[in-house]
Amino acid sequence: MHEAIAIARGAFASGDVPVGALVINKDGVIIGKGSNEREANSDPTAHAEIVAIRSAATRLQNSRLDGCTLVVTLEPCAMCAGAIAQSRISHLIFGAWDEKAGAVGSVWDVLRDPRSIFKVEVTSGVLENECAALLKEFFSDK
Repeated sequence: MHEAIAIARGAFASGDVPVGALVINKDGVIIGKGSNEREANSDPTAHAEIVAIRSAATRLQNSRLDGCTLVVTLEPCAMCAGAIAQSRISHLIFGAWDEKAGAVGSVWDVLRDPRSIFKVEVTSGVLENECAALLKEFFSDK
């Protein structure tokens, strides 16, 4: 999570919401990284999770990330939760809860819905205060 927080800090310069994500393979090697790039690239789908998943899939030359873990500083939204399921990521670890748009337990629970085809292990609240502090700092300046 410390690495994801460092990635999130980099988003400050572009004016993007500071969220960082990384994908780790089953051997513990980081194979994809991403921060929010919505503002930088004028791309509404460029959330940190999507950027990291695309990076990992490109590196592996495979759309399936079975056995991989996604670490992200903020609870994923519905779009990102869907991408996590579609990429077959096995484990999600996130820091801060998103009480407005979170889709892994706050507003919805896309990944653990019993109707979901793909099952993802979820660990929440890792370094939650540190992750939330980044967001508070960013939005206090707005």
